[in-house]
Amino acid sequence: MYNNLIKKQTKLSVIGLGYVGLPIALEFAKKISVIGFDIKEERIEMMKKSIDPSEELPASAFEGCDIEFTSSLEKLKEATFHIVAVPTPIDKHNLPDLTPLISATRTIAKVLKKGDYVVYESTVYPGCTEEDCVPILEEISGLKFVKDFKVGYSPERINPGDKEHTLTSIKKVVSGCDKESLEVISKVYELVVTPGVFQAQSIKVAEAAKIIENTQRDVNIGLMNELSIIFNRMGINTFDVLEASGTKWNFLKFYPGLVGGHCIGVDPYYLSYKAKEYGYHAQIINSGRFVNDSMGGYIGKQVIKKMVVAKKDISNSKILIMGATFKEDVSDIRNSKVADIVRELKSYGVVVHITDPHADSNELYNEYGFKLTKKIEKDYDAVIVAVSHKEYMNFDEDYFKSITSPNATLVDVKGIYRRKIKKMHYWSL
Repeated sequence: MYNNLIKKQTKLSVIGLGYVGLPIALEFAKKISVIGFDIKEERIEMMKKSIDPSEELPASAFEGCDIEFTSSLEKLKEATFHIVAVPTPIDKHNLPDLTPLISATRTIAKVLKKGDYVVYESTVYPGCTEEDCVPILEEISGLKFVKDFKVGYSPERINPGDKEHTLTSIKKVVSGCDKESLEVISKVYELVVTPGVFQAQSIKVAEAAKIIENTQRDVNIGLMNELSIIFNRMGINTFDVLEASGTKWNFLKFYPGLVGGHCIGVDPYYLSYKAKEYGYHAQIINSGRFVNDSMGGYIGKQVIKKMVVAKKDISNSKILIMGATFKEDVSDIRNSKVADIVRELKSYGVVVHITDPHADSNELYNEYGFKLTKKIEKDYDAVIVAVSHKEYMNFDEDYFKSITSPNATLVDVKGIYRRKIKKMHYWSL
């Protein structure tokens, strides 16, 4: 398999060309022949023109790549090493939604041949690859797992918007269904990952390793958010506390904030869901999720309280929210908790304007029912800086005073203007 890929006698395919799949496909395409497969034709057309639909990669990333973008099942048959990088979201009940993963698995099963490899990168609960995906591959292809085709799992570690910790610079966890597949999968990934690979003891171990990476962060951020609620009642600024605590060498530097997106805000639900199957209710994990999922509503309520204290007429007030994406300096709005702030404020009858230099207004409307304001006005009763985009970092108090009415409140979710606001009412987590 490895030699055939190197000699370009066969091809590698990547199924799902989002913020995870496309970088993988392009990196491999600098070394071997690649088929980039996606079901969305409009995305395929963009990538053929060297445009990343996720707005993460520049056009130069497509240069010198031996890759063919397609939505054709026939073309997919030319590949013998398949990498699945589709999203694994949750549904409205916070339960795992494996629809994209199962659909991608069915697609591969239709083209699977003897000797082929299938490696999953999508974040799942331990056991999903072998218990949910492999049976579909066997049933549709008519082939026998291990004997006729090999399966592995290598969790993605791409961080959207992060230009330092990229695919090629992070050690890759890999696993296989047997010793032979583990060695082959390791060698294939070593083609593009400079620090090399870590061979997990099993596919389940690799799945579990990925899911606790984000669960650990979620629980720690949940603790910071809970502390911020406590310290707010005490009249203490949480960021001041963390600055002091951070002087100890072994203090873990996590910060309060909105926890959205498709990793930290989603993955813990996969683990707690699987834990129930084994008769265990994940208390700490679920508690962290509850706190973090509640922060948007909490911030909205705090803003209203501050405005009441400032003697603002809530029913006739207007608020500007700066930032709508799930994190700074990205265009991704999936699972953005800013939407929770908007809903909370609107429940009080407040007029809410939203601005964001990276988000797409139509995407926001289709996902959450609100659009970006076309022009920032001059009479906001409160301004909420919800996302620390680089475009916002150098704003000063004079700027905020220029867009607000007298006695307005500035809410600084990430604490980026701490100690810089002297005249306005100011609050942060």
